Amino acid sequence: MLMSQESGGTTPRSGYRTDAVASSARNAPEGTVVRLAGRVVLWRRMGGLIFGHLQDRSGRVQISLSKDELGEQALKEWSRMVKVGDFVGVVGSLYTTRRGEPTVAVSELTVLNRTVRALPDKWQGLSHVESRYRRRYLDLLVNAETRERFRTRAKIIRVIRRFLDDHDFLEVETPILQEAASGAAARPFVTRHNALGEDFYLRISPETLLKRVVVGSLDRVYELGRNFRNEGMDSSHLQEFTMLEWYAAYWDYRDNMAFVRELILTVLDEVLGTRTVTYDGVKLDFGADWPELDYRTEIARRTGIDLTAIRDLATLRERLAGLGLDVDEAVSYAGLVDLLYKKAVRPELIQPCFLVHPPVELGPLARRNDEDPTTLDMFQVVVNGWEIVKSYSELVDPIEQRQRLAEQAELREAGDDETMMVEEDFLEAMEYGMPPMSGLGIGIDRFVALLTDAPTLREVVLFPAMRGIRKGQSGPDDDT
Repeated sequence: MLMSQESGGTTPRSGYRTDAVASSARNAPEGTVVRLAGRVVLWRRMGGLIFGHLQDRSGRVQISLSKDELGEQALKEWSRMVKVGDFVGVVGSLYTTRRGEPTVAVSELTVLNRTVRALPDKWQGLSHVESRYRRRYLDLLVNAETRERFRTRAKIIRVIRRFLDDHDFLEVETPILQEAASGAAARPFVTRHNALGEDFYLRISPETLLKRVVVGSLDRVYELGRNFRNEGMDSSHLQEFTMLEWYAAYWDYRDNMAFVRELILTVLDEVLGTRTVTYDGVKLDFGADWPELDYRTEIARRTGIDLTAIRDLATLRERLAGLGLDVDEAVSYAGLVDLLYKKAVRPELIQPCFLVHPPVELGPLARRNDEDPTTLDMFQVVVNGWEIVKSYSELVDPIEQRQRLAEQAELREAGDDETMMVEEDFLEAMEYGMPPMSGLGIGIDRFVALLTDAPTLREVVLFPAMRGIRKGQSGPDDDT
């Protein structure tokens, strides 16, 4: 057996040319000579053989070194020299063990780089949940389920992009640093732009910027990127998250209802091969009809509160308090309605459904319904008690839009820091003429979590924000 002259060195190699990966080596005919590289995740001597598992981006393959070819002393040295966690390159021919395992009989081995820390054991050394999130690189290394979840996430995004591209949408990019917090009811993050000497906001939504792009005649656009909302975290909320938004001129919200259902079913068909998903033991049937539920009717049915009759803040506050809800932080009618919906209605909506026509106060950028101007031409797709889609026919009248944003400004002055800010540039763009259109947003993290049975959004984000451990300090999970 020919061993590389560099195999015993301690200086990391600058590179290593390969012609195979683990999965292709496993499937190659016996006798095929392959050259591959990866991390050693198992290294064990068994009599006159050393067996190891080499892991790369495609998976694992078994490798072996033989005493018959190396000699006893050389086998002992290699058993001692290579450790679990080291990166090696190997050249060898494929054979199948008596147990039917495809294996590379190594004829050349090169140590490419060594690990300084011992890798954690899958079950004992990385069982602390926060350890997996904080040290995601180790979670990926030892948990095949984690690796597969992020591969699935990538496939979902790839299918979504192709679907939109095939329907003549153009992907664009808009700034994350914005002069005003707008596009959604949320508390923003504030940051200082030193060069300009001004405060900026991390975007809570790209909505008003994408609409300005539509004004410029790029009338089917989408953006897939990060949004930031300085709010609480739970299993279905993160302050930094991935959102897909698109806008289509000449569509209304009904067009988007049909289009987003087609998109979701396409993703399920192409990524999972099924339209039924099991989440936390509950089967979610996306292939069945999605019922259309009226927002105010559902609230009345579940709480006894009729929003068509109760239109003032004081009365609604009193009724919510009577239900035992904490109304102290909700300073607006919209805030109270949203609280009522989130506490009493949304958790009960498990199977995919459309929730339509919320009160007009809940959408400052959305178009009023022609038949009932106290409601909006808006829908949400709710699954598992989670809102995964929100869409509406856009308000394109600049006069009404200015009035709506002025009302938002009044609420902000009254203490509601989740209201939208007035954007003069956006209003000016509308005054140049904005075509009828409908926009839609999908929470990618929630969508991926549902499709991969992830109990929390942190499972589908590579490096979620965590309560920090200061540099140089130890934490409760440092034993991993």
